[in-house]
Amino acid sequence: MNDKIRWTKRFLNFLRDVRSELKKVTWPSKNEVVSTTIVVIAATVFFGFYLFFMDVIFSWVITQVKSLFG
Repeated sequence: MNDKIRWTKRFLNFLRDVRSELKKVTWPSKNEVVSTTIVVIAATVFFGFYLFFMDVIFSWVITQVKSLFG
């Protein structure tokens, strides 16, 4: 029984600590969130297309090399 009380007390202390730490956090503004989200989406699309085209080019090169020596 004593362990259960100790566990509950530790858990409640943990929740209090979490709450006090969350008060110290500086949250980004809506404009910052929107702008960084747009940057992440644009970078993802750019690198997705880049990797796709590099894959197509390397596949074509490998196919040409295989047909030469194969």
